[in-house]
Amino acid sequence: MRFTKGHGTGNDFVIIEDLDGTAELTPAQVAALCDRRFGIGGDGVLRVQRSTDPAAEFFMDYWNSDGSLSEMCGNGVRVFARYLHTRGLAGDVIPVSTRGGLRTAYVEGDWIRVDMAAPTILGESTAIVDGVEHRGLGVSMGNPHLVCDVDADTLATVDLSRAPKTDAGMFPASVNVEFSLKLADDHRRMRVYERGSGETMSCGTGATAVGVAALYTSGRSTGTVTVDVPGGRLAVTLDAHTSWLAGPAVLTYTGDIPL
Repeated sequence: MRFTKGHGTGNDFVIIEDLDGTAELTPAQVAALCDRRFGIGGDGVLRVQRSTDPAAEFFMDYWNSDGSLSEMCGNGVRVFARYLHTRGLAGDVIPVSTRGGLRTAYVEGDWIRVDMAAPTILGESTAIVDGVEHRGLGVSMGNPHLVCDVDADTLATVDLSRAPKTDAGMFPASVNVEFSLKLADDHRRMRVYERGSGETMSCGTGATAVGVAALYTSGRSTGTVTVDVPGGRLAVTLDAHTSWLAGPAVLTYTGDIPL
């Protein structure tokens, strides 16, 4: 099987082109592909398939590194679009069908900007790490997030080697948890625990949720927030209609591996 490796601010993916739908992936195979010691290594698998949605030619079949399926991945959409554009399968404006709905990517040089759709504020909740409760704001970006504002010491030391405990009533399918530090009014630094993948270098939907939460808690409905992640920098914009995520997306290498 031919594969391509790519990343968006360190959030890395194994990309499989399967336009004819012949690669029957299993959760065990996905986990093996994403294994960083015995496989290729990655935070997830992006399978490129034909879409059944008339609004998009391609469907992003996204799998977490543990072999579970996910509704959406913001960095994944950007890397997916970079792959389509580089392969000559799409132009500079690329509608992409996902389990979380339609997303449109715009190739703008080294950066790719994605219409992430309008967010939904879910309300306040908590995440517990090592017995310490962190209050946060629930935000849906097509997948669920809990954004917790913390101080610099907490951001540096919080243990994300395992999933924070969260409210199963509010998040029955679990939740991605972001820990966000305010650097300035429109500048945040974050770390994230992604359900199904653990702590990652970046999370596109998570960064978008952090930007949305920053604007929401300051009483604004529009604006742009810079979000620094361990793997780089992203820009989140909220306008009157939708949210936007922009940042670099890079293809690093290709190869072959037997399934």
